[in-house]
Amino acid sequence: MKKNTITLYYPVMVLMLVAIPFGCSDFLDKPPQGRLVSANFPTSASDAEQAVNAIYNTLRVPEYSFGLYPILDIMSDDAHKGSNLTDQRAIVGPYDNFTHVGTEASIKNWYSTLYQGVKRANVVIENVPNIVMDETLRARYLAEAHLLRGLFYLDLVRAWGDVPKITTVVAPLGLPRSAASEIYTLIEEDLTFARDNLWERHDERWSANDLGRVTIGTANALLARYYLWLGNFPQAEVAALAVINSHQYDLAASFGEAHSEAGEQGVESVFEIGSIRQEGLPIGGNQYGNVQGVRGIPNRGWGFNRPSFDLINSFEPGDPRLDSTVLDVGEWQDGIKIVGDTDTPEAYTNSLVYPGFPNGIGEKECYNQKVWTPGTNVPAQFGYNRRLVRYADVLLMAAEALNKNGKPDDALDYLNEVRARARGENPTILLDITETNEDALNEIILHERRVELALEGLRFWDLIRTNKAATVLAPYGYRADKHNLLAIPQTEADLNGWLNNPNW
Repeated sequence: MKKNTITLYYPVMVLMLVAIPFGCSDFLDKPPQGRLVSANFPTSASDAEQAVNAIYNTLRVPEYSFGLYPILDIMSDDAHKGSNLTDQRAIVGPYDNFTHVGTEASIKNWYSTLYQGVKRANVVIENVPNIVMDETLRARYLAEAHLLRGLFYLDLVRAWGDVPKITTVVAPLGLPRSAASEIYTLIEEDLTFARDNLWERHDERWSANDLGRVTIGTANALLARYYLWLGNFPQAEVAALAVINSHQYDLAASFGEAHSEAGEQGVESVFEIGSIRQEGLPIGGNQYGNVQGVRGIPNRGWGFNRPSFDLINSFEPGDPRLDSTVLDVGEWQDGIKIVGDTDTPEAYTNSLVYPGFPNGIGEKECYNQKVWTPGTNVPAQFGYNRRLVRYADVLLMAAEALNKNGKPDDALDYLNEVRARARGENPTILLDITETNEDALNEIILHERRVELALEGLRFWDLIRTNKAATVLAPYGYRADKHNLLAIPQTEADLNGWLNNPNW
């Protein structure tokens, strides 16, 4: 079936819009082609659909995922730079020991891509209300645009604090940084609008090619994440329980299935980014898995985001999630032996790579198994669907909020549901938690988040929002007066005359 793409050109930035034809696969699995100019787009119902799809396509831009490299995981205690000792040592390595600077490209690229997504969302929010079309469908398109704009701004405000608030297609010149409080208000408005106007996951109005679009459940899950970030536990409880009580989602049969091809867009998926096994964004691939894929033999990628000893040692004895999270050299996976990279030592200390690395923290060659896809070549690794929100995360957000709200028994129900799935048929491991002291249970829930959600880009945010980063990350070089925010890209600060974030 013929596929079309529409590309809009604006004076300040290029906005690519992807049109998706009808079919039976994930609507994000189709590569873009074709062109149109902004003067006559969008003006029809089909244009509106293509404009919305363009926002989603931002999620597959390589730099959407933390500037290409998983810098948030690398800055946490879950992972190190990875790859071989010299590859991207000057670019990615500094995130390992908090010596990164505001002129580094990953920061700038992530920042720019998030604003590219904001721009595309604003095209829909500003122009689609003027299109004569089915009102129910128009409301859904607008809700999708609002949710995705809220998603982009949530990353922006968490990473950089005060950032420009742009809600129109053409932004004024010399726009100042808005206070983080203004951005938070916009995020809440966007996600609430989305919640009130989206459809449920199993709504009969969905067609086969709508698989992967955001839903009411997605909006509520992101609201729960947003409220937890702000420490608003009552509202976080309401939002997380709305997802649970909708009965639209469940845990996959096994932890491994939740990350596998078999689990793509499955029962546990509250929101994930669809892709196909093709190398490169223009033909439908997503580089997120490739950047972290096995380096060497088999040649699956670049090998960045290496699981740390600290993460490995954090799993309880016998926890099957460890084997499904960390892919070791010498292990067999889908009938393929992981030989790894001959240029990478089997084990070493970071001081070999960065002289003076705090405490000489060690690492070994291993990989993020969650991004593994069956195959022996690079294109197959581009087919990994990045999970942005899993139902397990929702259960643990609910548990944390309920515990903070003085409801430990309810919190234990959801915490133990996650642990029960993890232990499978082995009743001797991962026993149910019975602790009801608020502080002690909170520590247990946060630990459960770490091992359940490891290497999914959430650990660093959890450490920041719970005020644990200063203690946990101090051995890696973290400074509380500086590293809770990234540096505003220096080019942006210079062009706009902004002061950078504190101590940058």
